[in-house]
Amino acid sequence: MAREKKPVHRVQMTEGKRNIIHQLLEEYDIQSAEDIQDALKDLLGGTIKEMMEAEMDDHLGYEKSERSDSDDYRNGYKRKRVNSRYGSMEIEVPQDRKSTFEPQVVKKRQKDISDIDQKIISMYAKGMTTRQISETIEDIYGFETSEGFISDVTDKILPQIEDWQNRPLDEVYPILYIDAIHYSVRDNGVIRKLAAYVILGINAEGKKEVLTISIGENESSKYWLSVLNELKNRGVKDILIICADGLTGIKEAIAAAFPKPEYQRCIVHQVRNTLRYVPDKDRKAFATDLKTIYQAADEKKALAALDRVTEKWTPKYPNSMKRWKDNWDSISPIFKFSATVRKVIYTTNAIESLNSTYRKLNRQRSVFPSDTALLKALYLATFEATKKWTATIRNWAQVYGELSIMYEGRLPE
Repeated sequence: MAREKKPVHRVQMTEGKRNIIHQLLEEYDIQSAEDIQDALKDLLGGTIKEMMEAEMDDHLGYEKSERSDSDDYRNGYKRKRVNSRYGSMEIEVPQDRKSTFEPQVVKKRQKDISDIDQKIISMYAKGMTTRQISETIEDIYGFETSEGFISDVTDKILPQIEDWQNRPLDEVYPILYIDAIHYSVRDNGVIRKLAAYVILGINAEGKKEVLTISIGENESSKYWLSVLNELKNRGVKDILIICADGLTGIKEAIAAAFPKPEYQRCIVHQVRNTLRYVPDKDRKAFATDLKTIYQAADEKKALAALDRVTEKWTPKYPNSMKRWKDNWDSISPIFKFSATVRKVIYTTNAIESLNSTYRKLNRQRSVFPSDTALLKALYLATFEATKKWTATIRNWAQVYGELSIMYEGRLPE
């Protein structure tokens, strides 16, 4: 899809604008574009002051030169440093005796008037660190922003994250994927490895939707039960198929929270784990043999292939096929379905494009300063990635039709 071109701003010169420009040239010794920026910065400060003077007049009910019997009156000025698109500048904020004046043009505690917040959040979403953002702001806008300031700005999205994590969900999800990516996070000076668990659903319309992101340290059935119960509390009543790798405790938690779903172990992860310790010289041949198992027409043929592959490779790699036998009950559900459905559920490919976005965060930040910083980065990366999710899963009508027949009465008509 072609990128939409932004409209070009065309200056329409009027007599009033010409007069302002002539006065500007007379007032300031303008020799360069930088001189123009300095002039506009000076004018901005003066304009803000005049606007706040008018606001004070309205607040007190009389102008500066008038007399009044009011017990509230002007009480000097307070200097305040703000950041603008022209750089850092000092402004004078009028004060009143009762301290009840609330300026609107530059509000109390507001330190930025350049709409920089959204720019900072956008850069954070693209994976830039607080230090990189601070340096970029200084390069572009000419004022310093501490890493603490950047963190404070991005903290503004925390209520959004909470709302997103608690939003109502659909009652039924035909397919759910659960996957994990690991990050290094600093905790009280100690760097720990934490896992970000992403749950992605395919809804009844065949569209992908990230349901939640959980950051955890230790997998267990208790942990996964709490995650799945959270989905139930947000409105999920049924799931047909849950696809995941061998996450510790996930199988037991699924049985407790949602007794009906099929638990399908990710075949791609299963193959990767098998080939991890196989040398390059045998890897291609071994991978070809493994295909005869998971691409078999039915479970009977798959078991026959499993025996052949095990017999062939076990003498050379004794433990290579042990996980296939141990995990067969969660590998075998795939053989109930047609090739079209298998392509959707036999792998976590539906979540891989999202994972590639998350992995960029690892390349850009070797260590996150806190788990909150990691959550903010993941949420913003998710928001950026999912903006493009408009299409349905390929062949979804056929997939949905087959699932409707197999799981009669559990999918919306």
